[in-house]
Amino acid sequence: MVASDIHHSTLPARLDALPWSSWHWRVVIALGVTWILDGLEVTIVGSIGPALQQSATLALTATELGWAGSAYVGGAVVGALLFGRLADRFGRKRLFIITLCVYLAATLLTALTWNFAVFALCRFLTGFGIGGEYAAINSAIDEMIPARVRGLVDLAINGSFWVGAAAGAALSIVLLDPALFPPNVGWRLAFVLGAVLAVAIVLVRRHVPESPRWLMTHGRVAEAETILERIETEVSRGHVLATAHEPFAIRVRELVSWREIARLIVTHYRRRAVLGFVLMASQAFFYNAIFFTYALVLTNFFGVAVSSVGYYIFPFAIGNFLGPLLLGGLFDRIGRRKMIAATYALSGLGLLATAFAFDRGWLDAVSQAWCWSAIFFFASAAASSAYLTVSEVFPLEMRAVAISLFYAIGTGVGGLVGPAFYGALIDTGNRGSLFWGYVAAAALMCVAAGVAAWLGVDAERRALETVARPLSAA
Repeated sequence: MVASDIHHSTLPARLDALPWSSWHWRVVIALGVTWILDGLEVTIVGSIGPALQQSATLALTATELGWAGSAYVGGAVVGALLFGRLADRFGRKRLFIITLCVYLAATLLTALTWNFAVFALCRFLTGFGIGGEYAAINSAIDEMIPARVRGLVDLAINGSFWVGAAAGAALSIVLLDPALFPPNVGWRLAFVLGAVLAVAIVLVRRHVPESPRWLMTHGRVAEAETILERIETEVSRGHVLATAHEPFAIRVRELVSWREIARLIVTHYRRRAVLGFVLMASQAFFYNAIFFTYALVLTNFFGVAVSSVGYYIFPFAIGNFLGPLLLGGLFDRIGRRKMIAATYALSGLGLLATAFAFDRGWLDAVSQAWCWSAIFFFASAAASSAYLTVSEVFPLEMRAVAISLFYAIGTGVGGLVGPAFYGALIDTGNRGSLFWGYVAAAALMCVAAGVAAWLGVDAERRALETVARPLSAA
């Protein structure tokens, strides 16, 4: 290494010193809308599931609907792995445009499907685009949001999934009304509207800059400085900028190989790897198992009409959205370790109590919905904190890959199996079978709480470079 290979910059400190501004809001809205799209997709499929069982539509069984949910998750896993690697190599911006276009095309094709095989394939492709979004978006947001509010912002953005869920529920109420649309038309329009929303987002995202931190570690320091100067100029119009003098030295290096990533994960970062895997797998099983089959539980066990399922999504979505929004600040003030352990434990214990009440027949459709709303107030914050954890505890040069890897492994283990497994349990028509399925999900969350308390990383209010030293640090 020679002196010319080393670059000095105050860029990371200046990004963290920026006061919150309208520029940050624009970035959060343009990028964070990914979770709204995901929530829209998952809820629409969950809400229209009973409608797709009708002979006038696709005539799917509960098990086939569960497998369609698994296909979506499987696509997300593959998309995360592929696009996560590309995001570390070619940059965040290029990838979060490409992945959104993949989602747009796939969700539009879903509206044209005619049988289970084609429907499942289109769900796979839709998940493929959304999975790629997770890696590029989480990386970009963490690298551009000030450290002092990174926890709150990350959790609030992940929680916006449930804004999409509420929108999907509202759409399902209208589109599944036979007085307004024929049975084989309404559900197709739901996916068309998702594609229309994606077009609008593509237009907005074009104005979001590349991550200055990513540019810096790839030797494009002058370009990174130019972008940051433009940001500072805009922010300074309404705020006084703090002076940040902490210099950071980096050396230009080649793309991190898969071999080096594997070595780092199993040696230097093995404790963090175990933490990330456990958090991601447990929340994925917990969420995908329950939410993908939520509508089927309402219709099969509580006799809720297909056209009314959307109404029961609203309290569920409210609890899920308010959890990260109201608890997110505590992850920055009280700390990551304590809050992650607490939210995982409360989620598991809450589901255990509700599962017992469900098995005994103590709940009707309304009380079941509100019980799940209370549980997922904490579970939503817990799940969001899993994404926050894996996005901030690994070096910048492998951040997107780390997010995609742990999302893929965790979701592959927890989320891929869950929907199909629970769909089969619902097909039995036996509350006792479903009860033990809920007990398994609750136990996983409680185990994850213990792992978080043991292996958690105190990353609150710390610059990313101090949480995980960049591999290119000189």
